[in-house]
Amino acid sequence: MVHLYEQEGENGVHRLRGMFAYALWDRERQTLLLVRDRLGIKPLYYTVRAGRPEGEGGVVFASELPALLAACPPPALRPAALAQYLTLLYVPGPGTVFEDVQQLLPGELLKIVNGKIETRRYFRPEQSLTRRSSLDATDAPTPFLDLLFETVRAHLVSDVPLGLLLSGGLDSGAILAMMRRATNGSIRTFTIGYEAHADRSYNELDAARVLARHFGTEHTEERLRPDAVKLLPRIVASMGEPFADSSAIPTYLVSEVARRSVTVALSGIGGDELFGGYPRYLGIRAAARYARAPETLRAWVATHLASKLPEGDGSRNQIGRLKRFLSDGHRSLSEQYVRWISSLPPEWGASAFTPEWLAQAGPLATSDEYRSVFTRWPSEDPADRAMGLDLQTYLPDDLLRMGDRLSMAHSLELRVPFCDHELLSFALALPASTRLAGGTLKGFMRKALRGLLPSTILNRAKYGFRVPLARWLREDLREMVHDLLSDETVRRRGYVRPEYVRWLVHEHETGARNFADQIYALLVLELWQRQLDQAVL
Repeated sequence: MVHLYEQEGENGVHRLRGMFAYALWDRERQTLLLVRDRLGIKPLYYTVRAGRPEGEGGVVFASELPALLAACPPPALRPAALAQYLTLLYVPGPGTVFEDVQQLLPGELLKIVNGKIETRRYFRPEQSLTRRSSLDATDAPTPFLDLLFETVRAHLVSDVPLGLLLSGGLDSGAILAMMRRATNGSIRTFTIGYEAHADRSYNELDAARVLARHFGTEHTEERLRPDAVKLLPRIVASMGEPFADSSAIPTYLVSEVARRSVTVALSGIGGDELFGGYPRYLGIRAAARYARAPETLRAWVATHLASKLPEGDGSRNQIGRLKRFLSDGHRSLSEQYVRWISSLPPEWGASAFTPEWLAQAGPLATSDEYRSVFTRWPSEDPADRAMGLDLQTYLPDDLLRMGDRLSMAHSLELRVPFCDHELLSFALALPASTRLAGGTLKGFMRKALRGLLPSTILNRAKYGFRVPLARWLREDLREMVHDLLSDETVRRRGYVRPEYVRWLVHEHETGARNFADQIYALLVLELWQRQLDQAVL
């Protein structure tokens, strides 16, 4: 690294590949560089201290918020960030939950020279769109598989035991196929599932077992009956900041299982964003077609038909998706998509939050910011725009943040081949129509992997890394919900109206509505605040 900097200066970062976050001090030029990898696999937080008691300024940086806070006076909470968190279930970069504490964006470089701070993006994913490929779904599989193999092989370099977190999906299945192509030796794979009968629809054990047998792996599977009451405080502490994606629970558990046998594990994170794996990508294309219907008709359907559909809370929740689709069909495409990925509609702000806190937080602007990112993505295809937004927000700020923190909580190094920037460039060079070939999620990948993966896996619907959160909140976590979200506690915090929380909990517990995400977000926030209070005291 030092030699590369001596030869090429700060532009040497373009020669790096993979995951990294580094600081480099050039004593001769009195220059400090902070750099984060292109897709945001590794985090990097910093705060600039304009003055300290001894009269000096400085910058403090760390790969985790708790480490940074240990070196600084306790910063104030940022009200706007809490609004973002309750809307998205995470705090998006470049801000954090704290005032004056920032995080570098993916592909960003920060330079401090003689106290002057400059930041610049050395990589933006949309740059790949200028190289749109002439390859189609017929021609592209061979170069895709060659590049995926080369990428996975590079990720296998290790002098410690290595394995794969295996679901029953295409992404980890594709990585496993490339691992087997790279070695005839033993491959260790790890999968978890749920023991309780009511939760078995969330299991991917059978599909993972099919893949493990097909490729002859040394497979470990565990059926768990998680004690969510004990787990949640540990997960919240490991994240170090408010984070309410409930996939954190299985991520934490499978990392714990894998660490008993290996020190490094590969994961399929990133495949959905690159190659079109989320149902909402097909949904936004359908919304574009639905937009041709008269607006008055779409508004009538939203008001009179969608409102009568149940919420649903199953492992796939098709009815809930249809309800969201019809409810938002009279809005612009950008607004629809942002509402789909938000747990709190903007118009709920006045009824959910206290006036005093709203005055501090200001406008709930996350929706506008995300709509702008969606609209600016240089493609006319709404699915392209949706994937572009997710690449810049959901992938680094939710999935990669979660994977990094919760694997490292068990001293497990997580590697993510699909987040290689060469593979990203290849994927983005393919239009969404190719990636969603045949109007199918990951249609291109399915075609490319034909003959490599069992047909049961290729034809299997996407499940995702979910937990039965709605049921847990009604049963296992019910007592915790009533304890941590009591009127007294909610009123003392001052963010949310107690009557709003009571309404959420009542509607959810009676089965009238599915408010699992909203209740879980409030629960995590209170747990995190209690841990923060103890740390400060």
